[in-house]
Amino acid sequence: MVDTALLEGKKILVVDDEPDVLEVVVDLLKMCKVATASNFEDAKKLLETQTFDLAVLDIMGVDGYGLLKIANRKKVPVVMLTAHAFNPSNLVKSIKEGAAAYVPKEEITNIAQFLNDVLVAKATGKNPWGAWQDRLPSSFFDRRWGAAWRDTDKEFWETFRKSLKERTASK
Repeated sequence: MVDTALLEGKKILVVDDEPDVLEVVVDLLKMCKVATASNFEDAKKLLETQTFDLAVLDIMGVDGYGLLKIANRKKVPVVMLTAHAFNPSNLVKSIKEGAAAYVPKEEITNIAQFLNDVLVAKATGKNPWGAWQDRLPSSFFDRRWGAAWRDTDKEFWETFRKSLKERTASK
C-alpha cells in the first residue's frame, strides 16, 4: 500500500494525448487536485496560468520535452510517463533536460509512489533519481533493452551514478 499522505491535496497537471491514460491517472490520484490536458497548447496554457506541485507528461503526441522546459522555468517537478518513447535515449534526454523521473506506462499503477518519491526528494534536498533508481533498478531496463543499453552513453551513466552517490553522501 502506498502512503499517499504527502500527495493529499497536491495540484498535479497530467498531460497525455490518450484519454484512457488521463482517466486512469486521475483515478489513481484521487487524493490530489488533478488538471488534465490532451495536447501541447492546452497544457502550455495551464502551466503558464496556474500553479502546480507536480506534472506528469507524456513524451510523444504532446511535445513532452517542450512542456518540460516550461515546467522547469516554473519550478514544477516533472515525471515523464511514456510508452512509445520508452528507450535509452529518451531516458538520458529526460534526465539531462531536468525531469525528476522517467516512468514507463506499464508502471502507471505505481504513479502515486513515483510522485511521492519526487516530493520526498524535493522536501529533503535529495536527488529524485535516487528513489527512481531504487524503484526501477537496472535489471528492469536490462530486461527490456538488453544488458548493454548503457554502453552507448557510458560517460553519461558514470557521471550520473557518481552524482547520485555524491548527493546521497552529502545528506
